[in-house]
Amino acid sequence: MPNFLLYLGGLLCFFSVLMLYVPALTALDSAIVDWFSQHRNEMLNSLMTGLSVVGGMPFVLFLSSLWCLYLARQKEYANIVLVSIGLMGSFATAWILKYLIARERPPEMYHLVNSYGASFPSAHSFYAATLGCLAIYVSMQHPAHKAIVICAVMWMLLMGISRVYLGVHFPSDVLSGWSISFIWITLLYLILIKYSQRKPMNNF
Repeated sequence: MPNFLLYLGGLLCFFSVLMLYVPALTALDSAIVDWFSQHRNEMLNSLMTGLSVVGGMPFVLFLSSLWCLYLARQKEYANIVLVSIGLMGSFATAWILKYLIARERPPEMYHLVNSYGASFPSAHSFYAATLGCLAIYVSMQHPAHKAIVICAVMWMLLMGISRVYLGVHFPSDVLSGWSISFIWITLLYLILIKYSQRKPMNNF
């Protein structure tokens, strides 16, 4: 799984950067946003708006805090380290990249929700992929690991699609959020695994 996510992250990151600079792909990026804007309905609007709230930083922090409390009760301290560093690193990386790249969002006529900061990468997609990857790695030895992987993938996909549907991100923003998160969380996991081989850590 770590190697697969590293390769996938690298591939998606490369493609998302191409979409920024290759005119034909940039046009496709914009065309997809326009296509979604023409296929909206009230039910989907409510669902995607709800996902926007659930996928934002406040709820992600709340959810991860509950998760860490549960892990603490189970004495899974190594996993608390993984989750805490993973999330804090994701928050910092997403917003630093937004500041450095400073890509404009799609035109406001497409927006169904308020948005903050630059467009690239999508922070919501970044956070969703972070939570998904963390759930995958924390549950490696869990009997329901396959079900958790399926739920994590669906969560990432739904959050990414919602950002484009709501008109606040281009598809390349979503791909970059997923890809950088895959790489960051996987490298962090591998580093902690290596460290735990020298100094025992629970659950690694």
